[in-house]
Amino acid sequence: MTRITPDRVVGIGALVLAVIAPFIVSSYWVGALLTQMLFLGIVAASLIFLSAYGGMISLAQVAVYGIAGFVVGNATTNGNTKGLNLGWNPWWGVIAGIAIAVGVGLLFGALASRSVGIYFLMITLTYSVIANLTFGQVTDVSGFGGISGIPAPGAIGRVEAHQNRLYYVALVAAFLVYLLLRYVARTPFGLTLQGVRDDPIRMASLGYNVNLHRTIAFGFASFVASIGGVLFVWWNGHIDPASIDLGATIDVLVIAVIGGLYRLEGAWVGALFFVIVNNYSQQISFIGPRFHTLIGAIFLLIVLVSPGGLVGLWERALELASGTHKEPSDRTPIEVGPVESHV
Repeated sequence: MTRITPDRVVGIGALVLAVIAPFIVSSYWVGALLTQMLFLGIVAASLIFLSAYGGMISLAQVAVYGIAGFVVGNATTNGNTKGLNLGWNPWWGVIAGIAIAVGVGLLFGALASRSVGIYFLMITLTYSVIANLTFGQVTDVSGFGGISGIPAPGAIGRVEAHQNRLYYVALVAAFLVYLLLRYVARTPFGLTLQGVRDDPIRMASLGYNVNLHRTIAFGFASFVASIGGVLFVWWNGHIDPASIDLGATIDVLVIAVIGGLYRLEGAWVGALFFVIVNNYSQQISFIGPRFHTLIGAIFLLIVLVSPGGLVGLWERALELASGTHKEPSDRTPIEVGPVESHV
């Protein structure tokens, strides 16, 4: 019999609230905040997966979701906008965007797989800079003005008129991404990846191809991030190099750390916190232009108080309420099971 824990109760409650949200909150919240939270959470989840299960903190996830978005924009637009304006069916654009983003992600992962720590971080930051400058300077595919009028599929229609449709599509996508990430973490590949994270030298001595596992993990995380990129361009209807600049890259890292860098749930917790603070701080005149100063201060406070982010604070509160105490951990526990891999 499955044990009912406070985490499960909260998770089920959050899912129920998410499903009924369009009926209990304003259309502005649904269209501007909750939908944004869902796709930003997907991108942050790809970063958390690499960090928690692979020991790789990547700053390239925004670049990857931007690549997917630019491909969708070039493939599906058919009008007076920059880009290729190929006029494809939106679903073909989605397939092309995800496929190209995953291919680039595998290339990125292969190049960075031999690096660890600060070197891996700096290499992935370089990827983000390269992507930003490439789309800014190659005017055939974008230019700094970007691509406008990106259409959503007919089932969604005009996002401005049918905000709930895109919201539910993003909600289903986020839920499936969460289940997929949890499943992959329990597969032989996921267990091996956690071994690579903890002791790559020992895993290599046991015959595992460490660099190949890291490359595949990076490609898989790119697949997840590309889903967020597709949802972003449908939601925004526009993408330009500023959408994937250094500020956007840092924002996703902040979301992951605030939510909890070693818990998948932290991706959406941090994203919800981020979009709410961003939205309402803009309405305060003396804070609006200084949002990143505010979020930086909040980031510092949360990191000092709880290295595990907001999810870590929740777990600490449960420990205090139950009278139990666990030693702090900065790693996602390895799932128990046989470690077998054919990679």
